[in-house]
Amino acid sequence: MVVLNLRPSGHRDGVMIRRLLKFALIGCLLMALLLAGGSWWAYRQLAGSLPQLDGEMAVSGLTAPVTIERDSLGIPTLRAANRADLAFATGLVHGQDRFFQMDLLRRNSAGELAELIGQPLVDQDKRIRLNRFRDVARRRLAVESKESLEVLESYAAGVNAGLKSLKALPFEYLLLGSQPQPWKPEDSMLVIFSMFLDLQDDAFDFEFDRGLLHDSVPQELYDFLMARGSQWDAPIHGSALEVPDIPGPDVFHARRASDVAVDLLQPLDQLTIRERFSLGSNNWAVSGKHTADGRALVADDMHLGIQVPHIWYRASFVWPDETDPARQQRMTGVSLPGTPAMIVGSNGHIAWGFTNTEGDWVDAVIVEVDPSDPDSYQTPEGPRKFERHTEVIQVKDAAAQELEIVSTIWGPIVKRDHQNRPLAIRWVAHDTEGVNFGLLHMERVKTLDDALHQANSSGAPHQNFVVADSSGRIAWTVLGRIPRRIGHDGWLPQSWADGQVRWDGYLNPDEYPRVVDPEIGRLWSANARVVSDELYRVVGDSAYDLGARQQQIRDGLLSLDQATEADMLKIQLDDRALFLQRWQQLLLDVLSSPAAAGDPRRQQLGQHVAQWGERADANSVGYRAVWLFRGRVIAQLSDLLGQRCTQIDKEFSLSKFRRIEGPFWKIVSEQPDHLLDPRFESWDAWLLAAADRVIEAATVNGASMDQFTWGAINTTRIQHPISLAIPALAPWLDMPSRPLDGAWADLPRIQGPKMGASQRMAVSPGREQDGYMHMPCGQSGHPLSPHYADSHPAWEQGQPSPFLPGDPIHTLTLKPSTAP
Repeated sequence: MVVLNLRPSGHRDGVMIRRLLKFALIGCLLMALLLAGGSWWAYRQLAGSLPQLDGEMAVSGLTAPVTIERDSLGIPTLRAANRADLAFATGLVHGQDRFFQMDLLRRNSAGELAELIGQPLVDQDKRIRLNRFRDVARRRLAVESKESLEVLESYAAGVNAGLKSLKALPFEYLLLGSQPQPWKPEDSMLVIFSMFLDLQDDAFDFEFDRGLLHDSVPQELYDFLMARGSQWDAPIHGSALEVPDIPGPDVFHARRASDVAVDLLQPLDQLTIRERFSLGSNNWAVSGKHTADGRALVADDMHLGIQVPHIWYRASFVWPDETDPARQQRMTGVSLPGTPAMIVGSNGHIAWGFTNTEGDWVDAVIVEVDPSDPDSYQTPEGPRKFERHTEVIQVKDAAAQELEIVSTIWGPIVKRDHQNRPLAIRWVAHDTEGVNFGLLHMERVKTLDDALHQANSSGAPHQNFVVADSSGRIAWTVLGRIPRRIGHDGWLPQSWADGQVRWDGYLNPDEYPRVVDPEIGRLWSANARVVSDELYRVVGDSAYDLGARQQQIRDGLLSLDQATEADMLKIQLDDRALFLQRWQQLLLDVLSSPAAAGDPRRQQLGQHVAQWGERADANSVGYRAVWLFRGRVIAQLSDLLGQRCTQIDKEFSLSKFRRIEGPFWKIVSEQPDHLLDPRFESWDAWLLAAADRVIEAATVNGASMDQFTWGAINTTRIQHPISLAIPALAPWLDMPSRPLDGAWADLPRIQGPKMGASQRMAVSPGREQDGYMHMPCGQSGHPLSPHYADSHPAWEQGQPSPFLPGDPIHTLTLKPSTAP
C-alpha cells in the first residue's frame, strides 16, 4: 500500500499547512451548510407551491360554498350551487395544479413566449403574431353571450385565487426568474386559439404545396398524385374513391431530361423519410342495438403531442339542474386547463368524443396588387389600401422588437408563392363568428337532437363529433363553424378579387352534414374522409388521413354484435399492422429473388420480416424493417415525381401528403417502365437497393440486426418544457422512457416518442360507473405532488381506470370571503 506523506519538512511550513487544512475544512463545512440551507430553501419554495387539499379556504368571488373532493389520483369532484361558482372552482384547481401550462398556452397563441423565455422564441412569436389572436379574443368577448361571459369571468377569478393561495410561485417561475401575470377572461379564448394552431396550423401549407404542384406538373399527373381517395377509404357515408390510372409516358417520363434532371435528384443516402405522425384521434359510437345490454357506447382517444404536464385535466362537475333544481346535474370527462369547459365526456344524458376532421377551414387567397399602386390591392369593390398594424414583441433580457403586419379584407399576408404573389390566409379562427364558447352549453344538453344543434353552433377547432344518448341512439356531425363557400371548393389558392370566389358567412345548424341512427348501428372516424358527395363538398378536404386506421376500426366494430366497454379498449389498443402487410410481402419477394441470393444478411433480414408478428410490436425487428423499407421507397418516389417542386421549395415533399400511399402503391405494384427511377436499371434493382438500405441501417457500425427493434425508436420521450432547456432536470421532471407498442400512423394504437393517445375512454351515458378513462402523466404539474405521474402506468400498459372519480381522500371547502 502506498502512503502519501503530507507532513512538511519545516515546522513553520507545517503550521501553515495545518492552518490551511483547518480553513479548508471550515470552508467545506460552511459550503455544506450553505448547500443544505439552499436545498432546504429550494425544497421549502417547491413545497410552498403545492396546493391546499383539505380544510377550508376563504375566497372572494363566490356566491355560495363549493366543495372540492379529490380521489386517490387527484381527480377532483367539484360541487357547487350554480354554474358560475363551479367555473370559479374549476379555475382554482387549474390554477393550483397547472398555471404554468396555461400560461404557455395563452402566450403561444398570443405570440408572447419570448417575453417569458427570451430571444430564442422571437421568430416563433413573429410567425404566430401574424394572426393577432389577442385582438380577435378581445373582439369575440365583446359579443360573447352574457351567460358565457359570466362563466369566463368567474373562471378567471378562480384561477387567480388558486395562484394566490399558493405559498410560493410555481417552480417554473423561480427557475425563469419571472412573475406570473394574472389570468383574464380573454386568456381562455387564447387557449382555444392554441388548439386551433395545434390542429389546423398546417392546413395553409398543404394548400400552398398543392398550388405549387398544380402549377409545376401536367394536370393528369397532378390529378393522379392528388387522388382524393383509395382502397383504404372507410367513410360512414358513401364509398371508397378510386385512384386514377397512372399517366402515360407522354405525360411524364422519368428518363426524359425535360421531366427529370438526374444530377438534381437527391443522393440516395441523403433522402429523408418524412413519416407524419397521425395527429388527430379515433372515436366511434355503437348503438344500443349492438351492445351487450342495449345501451349505446361512445369511445374516444385523441392523438396529440404529449408532454409534462399533460394537456387534459380530469374532473367531475356537480351542480343543480337548471330545469329541476332539486336534482343534481353531473358532468365527467377531461377539461382543458385555461378554459372552464369539459371537452369530452358524459353528462348522464349524452356522451361524446372528438377527432380532428381534417376538413377545409382555411383558404389561401392570391392577392392581386394594384399595378398602379403597390400599396393597394384589388377587391370586389375596387382597389383598396393594405391595412398595416405594428405589433410590439417583448423579449426577456433584450430590447423589444416591432413587427409590421400587412392585412387584407380576407386576412393577413403570410407569405409569397412560387410566382412571388402575396398570399393572404382566410381562416375561421380569425372571425368572431367562427369562435365562441358554445361548448359550455353541451354539458346541460339532454337529447341527441339538441346535442347536434349545439355542436353545429359551437365555434371551436373543427371536430368529428360522435355522440350517443341514454336511449341508445347515436349520431355524427361536425362541431365548429363551417364557412359557406361560393365559387370554389378551397382545394387550391385562388384570387378572390372579382367576388366570384368568396365566403358568404357560415352555415346554419340545419345545413350541416349529419349521420343519425345509421342502419348499420355504428359510427366511426379517424381523421380520414367521413362523408361523400354533397356532404363531402360541404366539409371540404384539407389533409385527410389515408383511411387505413379508420378502416381497421370500422372492421373491428362490425365484428361485434354484443359490444362492451372492454371491446372498445381492445380496438383502441389494436396494433395489428394490416396496412403494411402488402409491403411486407413485397419486401419478402425482393429478398427471395435470384438477385438477392448469396448475401447472408439479406437472408437474415428475410427471416425477421417473415416472422414479424404482424403487429407494431416494440420487440419486432420485422415490423421496423418493413416500415423503413416502405419509407425508403416512398422517399425515392417523392424525390422523383416532386423534383420540379423541390427545385422551387426545398421543403416540398410529396410524402407530406398522407394519401400519397394510393398513387405510390399503384406505381410500385404496376412498375411502369416510364416511372422507373433513372438511377436504376430495373425495378428489381431499385427495390433491392431499398432493402439493402434497411440492412445498412440495421447493422450500422457492426450492430446486430437482432437489436434493430421497433421499440428502439418508438421509445417515449415525454418531457417537461423546462427540461428541454435544462437537461439536467430531466430525471426529476420527465416521465420515464419506455419502448411501447403502436405505430406512428395507419393503425388504431397510435404511439410515437412524444405523441400518442392523450386519453382513452369508453362510456355509456347514464352508466358512467361502468366506463373507463385513462391518460398519461398525472393531474398535477408539480413534481413533488403524488399526482405528478401516478396516472402514467395505466396509460402505458393500456389498463382501464374508472371513468368516474373514486372515493374522496381529500376535501377542501371554498367559502365566500367576508373581507372587503
